[in-house]
Amino acid sequence: MVHYRRNFIPGATFFFTVALADRRSNRLTNHIAALREAFRKARSEHPFEIDAIVVLPDHLHTILTLPDGDADFPHRWRRIKTVFTQRVLGAGVALPSRDATGRVLWQRRYWEHTIRDDTDYGRHVDYVHYNPVKHGLVANPADWPHSSLHRFVRHGVLTAGWGGDAGSDDDFGEPDAL
Repeated sequence: MVHYRRNFIPGATFFFTVALADRRSNRLTNHIAALREAFRKARSEHPFEIDAIVVLPDHLHTILTLPDGDADFPHRWRRIKTVFTQRVLGAGVALPSRDATGRVLWQRRYWEHTIRDDTDYGRHVDYVHYNPVKHGLVANPADWPHSSLHRFVRHGVLTAGWGGDAGSDDDFGEPDAL
């Protein structure tokens, strides 16, 4: 078995890919209010900043910054996953049982990358915002509703046409096979 080594740096910024167990599912976008609630609850209990995020039907990408002196991102992800799963079950969605550990909704692991510098940060923000185009969901990133791109546009960091027809040839962020 592979032993994953996490990079626990207090106050650091991290890129994450977190996926549902069923990669054909659309539960994240179908239950977007429950996902927002799960993030709000986790943030209220253990603060963090959401620098960028995109929610796709079966997975999400986000860049999070932890508070100074705090490196416990696994606890935050457990909380987000747990609250979302509880809300989905509460909405009457049937989920198969995994075993004694609970219901199968999320993949057990997630992809994590420590942001190294401003260039790395910029590339990952671009990756997050371009991801709906990469997956063929929209032609222009601004057309995807579940993205922090809209906040970047409101604040004048990016234009509404960013990443449109020109596309992106960059290969960064998540590995092709999760």
